[in-house]
Amino acid sequence: MVGVRGVTGGVVTGAGRGARAQGGAFRLGGAAAGAAAAPAQAVAAPQGVALLALQESAPAAERDARARRQGQALIEELAALQAGLLAGRLDPARLRAMAALCAGEEAADPALAAAIGAIRLRARVELARLGMEDGLSRD
Repeated sequence: MVGVRGVTGGVVTGAGRGARAQGGAFRLGGAAAGAAAAPAQAVAAPQGVALLALQESAPAAERDARARRQGQALIEELAALQAGLLAGRLDPARLRAMAALCAGEEAADPALAAAIGAIRLRARVELARLGMEDGLSRD
C-alpha cells in the first residue's frame, strides 16, 4: 500500500515494502501472486510538455506562412494587372485568379493579418473597379 505525502512522491507502507525491496517490480497479492511482475512506468519528462506547446503553436506558424504566400501572390497579381492595364491588355483569367486569392484564412500574427487585409482590400477594389465584384465573397 502506498501513502502519498505532498508533491514529492509516495511513502511505501505495509506489504508494499517487500515488493519494493525485490527489484522495484509491482506484485499483486492473493491469486495473482504467481503472475509475472510488470516493470514500473516512468513519469513523462518535462520535455513532453514543451513538445505539446510546440505542436500547439505550429498551426499558427503554418497559418502565417500561408498568409505570407497568399499576400505575395496577390502583390504579384496586382503588379501583373498594372502592367496589363498600362499595355492595354486585360486578362480575365488573371482577374479570376486574383479573386480566388482574395479568399483565405486570417494570419495568426495581428500585424501580418493587418498587412494581408490591406493587400486583399486593394485587390478587391481593383476587381470591383473592373466589374468583377460578383466573383468576390462577402466577408
